[in-house]
Amino acid sequence: MKDPYQIKDGFTLVELLVVIAIIAALAGIAVPVSSSMIAKGREAACLGNLRSIGVGLQSYLSDHNQKLPEMALGRESKSSGEPVLETVLLEYLESPEVFHCPADKEQFEKTGSSYNWNHTQNGLHISQVAFFGIEAGRSEAVPLVSDKESWHPEGTNFLYADSTSSNKVRFATNRGK
Repeated sequence: MKDPYQIKDGFTLVELLVVIAIIAALAGIAVPVSSSMIAKGREAACLGNLRSIGVGLQSYLSDHNQKLPEMALGRESKSSGEPVLETVLLEYLESPEVFHCPADKEQFEKTGSSYNWNHTQNGLHISQVAFFGIEAGRSEAVPLVSDKESWHPEGTNFLYADSTSSNKVRFATNRGK
């Protein structure tokens, strides 16, 4: 006689399919969430790099009577000789890796930097920076350095003239009425 309380020795096909479906659903949720978290982590590391560049720029300003450097926007390759962000400010930073955004997969290797310099500010005294009709004295709205491309979920990261970095655009090309 069979004991009604005896435990079965295995799974049925239906039970196995239910377990597989649950695992697939959890993986379907976990993969996008983890990808998003990785992208946010890269964006945060990039913002940290821009803050470090800002600290290096402050040291440069101290050594040069508060005048911004004269640099090109960027360069085509590492072998180019023009003064650019990654060559002029390198001596004020701990490592060339500061110029590498973790989300950048090719620009750093090709040019030596993931970032562009706002060359419209070349040679200006830090108190005279202005951009797109933003008057001098509003350094929190004047971008000095930006990502070369929009690699991040929130768009492009910026280093502003007040040494803050953000993924928020603080300048506009026209004024609201």
